[in-house]
This record gives sequence, C-alpha cells and structure tokens, in this order.
Amino acid sequence: MHEPLLKYIQNYSATPLTEGDMRMIEEACIFKRFRKRQYFLQEGEVCKYLAFILKGAMRQYSVDEKGTEHIVYLSIENWWAGDRESHTMLTPSRYFIDAWEETDALLITRADSIKLIDSIPALKEASKKMDEKNAFALLNRVNANISLSAEQRYAELEKKYPEFLQRFPQHIIASYLGITKETLSRVRNRAVKK
Repeated sequence: MHEPLLKYIQNYSATPLTEGDMRMIEEACIFKRFRKRQYFLQEGEVCKYLAFILKGAMRQYSVDEKGTEHIVYLSIENWWAGDRESHTMLTPSRYFIDAWEETDALLITRADSIKLIDSIPALKEASKKMDEKNAFALLNRVNANISLSAEQRYAELEKKYPEFLQRFPQHIIASYLGITKETLSRVRNRAVKK
C-alpha cells in the first residue's frame, strides 16, 4: 500500500531510502478511503493532514458569497492534497477539499512530516524539490490566468495534464481555468475544428 509513496519520494531524491526510513514512513502514514464527495477538509477547519493520493481524485475550492465554487487545485494519483497554508500555519482554512471520485489516500500529520523530514535525508531532499516544483507550478498558473487567453489556458492544461480532462467534468475544468462552462464549450469546439 505504501509502495507508490516510497517510489514517489525516490523519484525526487538521489539519496536512497533505507529499510529503516521506509519503515518510519509507513508507520507515520494513515490509510483512509474517502467516498465520492466526502470532505477531506471544510472551510474554517485547520488542515491537520496532508494526503498522498493512491487512487482517485480530489478537488480544492473556495465558495464565494453567491455560492459559486472556485477550483484552485486538482489532485489525482501520486499527487498531494491539502491546504498547505492551513497545515503549516495551523490556521483555519478558506478552502474545501473533497473526493471527486472514491479515493484512497495516505494521510500524514504536520508533526510526523516534520519529524520524518528532519530524520530522513532522502525525504528532506525530496521535500525541497517538491516544494520548488509546487512553487513554480503555482507561479506558472497565476501567470497563465492573468496573461493567457481562455484558448491558451485550455491548450496548456490539455498539454500538461490531459488526464484532468478525462477525470473531471466540464464545469470543474471551467472553474479551474477561471472561465464559464459556456466559454469552455466554445474553446473546446474551436480546438476540435483545428
């Protein structure tokens, strides 16, 4: 069950995991199955865990005063889910995170993740690389949202994360891209005609 997480860590680290390292990671991670639409986190709660997705998909979103959902992050297998700000600062989250599909995940607390990162050189190295990759991805996403057209954002999503287009419905993709369902429909129709 922990094999995908251990492989993920090794992909981000030149330092190998020892048997003891793997045992510590396995002992710190809690398996949890989420039903479709079951909350992992609700607005106002402190994000006590980060979730490594073994199978399934989650979405992170906020809801405005009109009840409109704004998707900020989508997660699938071998991705992490969680509100990093709330998890790190121990402050109430402004987001909801729920399972879009039935989802199996490994959960880890902040205290356990800090302890493991301090104790396991491979995990410390992997964590640094993951944080850098996450920061770059967020900057690229912000830049795309403020400087690219809807067509360009869709094309970039289709190129970088084609599995999103298969796993999430049109209204979720539209919200993630910051456009309406109608605009997404027009963009997809134009893309098909090209």
